[in-house]
Amino acid sequence: MKDIKIAIIGLGYVGLPLARLFATKYPVIGFDINKDRIAELRKGHDITLEVEDDILQAVLKDGPKMETGLFCSNQLEDIADCNYYIVTVPTPVDSTNRPILTPLYKASETVSKVLKKGDTVIYESTVYPGVTEDECIPVLEKESGLVYNKDFFAGYSPERINPGDKEHTVEKILKVTSGSTPEIGKKVDELYASVITAGTHLAPTIKVAEAAKVIENSQRDINIAFVNELAKIFNLMGIDTHDVLEAAGTKWNFLPFKPGLVGGHCIGVDPYYLAQKAQEFGYHPEIILAGRRMNDTMGKYVSSEVVKLMVQKDIKIKGSKILALGITFKENCPDVRNTKAVDVINNLKSYGTAVTIYDPWASKAEVEHEYKMNIVNDIPSEKFDAIVLTVAHQQFLNIDFTNLLTDNGIIYDVKGILTGKVDGRL
Repeated sequence: MKDIKIAIIGLGYVGLPLARLFATKYPVIGFDINKDRIAELRKGHDITLEVEDDILQAVLKDGPKMETGLFCSNQLEDIADCNYYIVTVPTPVDSTNRPILTPLYKASETVSKVLKKGDTVIYESTVYPGVTEDECIPVLEKESGLVYNKDFFAGYSPERINPGDKEHTVEKILKVTSGSTPEIGKKVDELYASVITAGTHLAPTIKVAEAAKVIENSQRDINIAFVNELAKIFNLMGIDTHDVLEAAGTKWNFLPFKPGLVGGHCIGVDPYYLAQKAQEFGYHPEIILAGRRMNDTMGKYVSSEVVKLMVQKDIKIKGSKILALGITFKENCPDVRNTKAVDVINNLKSYGTAVTIYDPWASKAEVEHEYKMNIVNDIPSEKFDAIVLTVAHQQFLNIDFTNLLTDNGIIYDVKGILTGKVDGRL
């Protein structure tokens, strides 16, 4: 263990917290192709807010030669003498919900240029079963000229990062591990166990570990789809869904899921990876895709409910002013990847409304780049015909809505967090 030197490939929401953690015990090179990201991290600041500045600065080093600590770089030569390469790049889907493996291919090509005999490459990106060995390993072999499980080895340890969660940080979440041989599996497990205080679970194969990850979020997706469907049913009946769930939750084994918008880089994406692989085997996954269809329609449903409430109050829809509270994919976090708040906003705009987006967490530049939308980071001073709370940011709990709402205006609470009078909620 004393000769270990780790390279983390990709310093995003997953890679940076992992790199910081390993750097408390090992020499770690954090590699990312984004020059701006490297420059920012070298100054000791993480724009994703996953690693606090003082914690990051405590492990940062000025160069690649060290006994322990983290050096961030975009130079290939800086990772050439590492013997463990951990790949933590994103795995999104395209506009037709097909998996995009390009970041994995590119990262594998990068690693292959410095791969040596005896090295181990560990993947953490969420994938369907088989991607590591069927898609990534051939890239490593072709580019490096080395032979898998003879010259170099592989592992898979699915990420379990929860963006914005300061309680369940990476070291406090039990880690699933695996290796390309039983011996490598034990080595990979020992590596993670040396820093993960919550412990590890060594899966028997890489494919088992890949499958375990992809069903974790598929299970949550299906359960949320169920309560979203309940919300639609109970709304037609004039019953408050949250009251129903609170009553049902008094049973010891009732699962505490709530209705809402399902976005982000995990729950809204991972089921498509599993569905894709199932279809390659000739099986059409009914329940998984039904859950996805339900959750992907919730933005349109919310906007139609808002418009319905406005019509009931004789508010003219075209040209009306609406305030959307939040555009990130979850509360108290700047992450806007695959956010479904955008679906609500776009559908409201399709009615001819003028939507102002207020989010104190999101980056104006990132939102403009990703969605071609303008946002404000400070609360507006004007009044609106409707206010739609789409994200449960802590700051929204203290808003005085009387200063933001016209006399006849409506409030719709997607997240069910507002304690005062609201006109509608899921």
